[in-house]
Amino acid sequence: MKTLFQCDFDGTITQEDISFLILDAFANGDWRQLLTQYRQGKISVGYFNTKAFAMVKADKPTLLRFVKSQAKIRAGFHELLAYCHRRGFRFVIVSNGLDFYIKAILRDIGMDNIEVFAAQTRFSPDGINVRYVGPEGNQLEHSFKEAYVRLFRDRGYQVIYAGNGISDAAPSRQAHWVFATGELLTYCREMNLNCTPFIDLNDVIRGLELL
Repeated sequence: MKTLFQCDFDGTITQEDISFLILDAFANGDWRQLLTQYRQGKISVGYFNTKAFAMVKADKPTLLRFVKSQAKIRAGFHELLAYCHRRGFRFVIVSNGLDFYIKAILRDIGMDNIEVFAAQTRFSPDGINVRYVGPEGNQLEHSFKEAYVRLFRDRGYQVIYAGNGISDAAPSRQAHWVFATGELLTYCREMNLNCTPFIDLNDVIRGLELL
């Protein structure tokens, strides 16, 4: 069976959630109240990001300078990409984060040829407009990551998943194998879901060797 590695970005490839750093530094409003509502399941991830990033009035160049000064890549990322290439695994990033900073960070580290599916962004004086567009071209309010797991499975891939957050829980349940850290690892342990823990992405390579 052909294999695809679906990887989260914020807090998985990066050490910290870049979107949260942006919101902490630039949001004009209580975005963390919205985050609490999202974590409690009261609002969707699409609604959360739409409302939270509408609070960010800074322009794109300002935000890109900030992102480049803050982003730290988790150790082992280049090695993981090289490993997937050697094994013939398709590697894709599917993220609830924003396309403009994900692509900028990848470009900075010379990895801008990776497939990225993330929130589409448009800048205006009224804030950042955020849209999630699913595989069928339709706008999604929730289940963005899950939609891509289903797409890849339907296309005959064995899906290996890596993530760190609560938004990775549902797609992980649909994957063939999971690498987990942070909140996702806690969730997997609480729900007795099989997964391989990781601290850096070299751990993921070692885990892939055992599958």
